[in-house]
Amino acid sequence: MNAPEIYHLVLVACGAIAALCALACTYRVVVGPTVPDRAVALDTISTCVVALVVVHALEADRSFFVLVAVMLAIVGFVTTVVAAKYLTEGAIIE
Repeated sequence: MNAPEIYHLVLVACGAIAALCALACTYRVVVGPTVPDRAVALDTISTCVVALVVVHALEADRSFFVLVAVMLAIVGFVTTVVAAKYLTEGAIIE
């Protein structure tokens, strides 16, 4: 086994782990006992999606997908902040 084959195998394993993480968090979104649990699970799913996009960027050797991952991370962060503010205060804009 040479280095490119090992590299490919590691990327596939990382993608599978991120996909399983997203699947487990999907269960928490559906079954979650409280709304904050669901919000945290959605944030974790967005992080897993960013990880999958980065793994795809490494596999495809395309830097464009890294920019897509950064934009997804920014959107996920803003969404989490807005959801946290809504859950704690009940209003987004005062």
